[in-house]
Amino acid sequence: MTKKRDNKDSGIATFESATNRLGEIIDILEDESTTLEQSLEIFEEAIKLTRTTQKALQEAEQKVQLLVQSDDQPVFEDFEEQE
Repeated sequence: MTKKRDNKDSGIATFESATNRLGEIIDILEDESTTLEQSLEIFEEAIKLTRTTQKALQEAEQKVQLLVQSDDQPVFEDFEEQE
């Protein structure tokens, strides 16, 4: 059971580290000294990280939908953004 919890924590850490790395990549791509070759290489990394974060967000959305239930039937509710 501890192993399963470690996997969940690892997923969160992976999501957080991926979003942090995407922020770093933006800075690198905006740097005028970055060569075209470097830009293409790092852009490829960004695409992979984006796919990873999108998958994590989709999985989280599915979990939320399962948690919001009424009479054993899922109730899909829109999230309201807080301003």
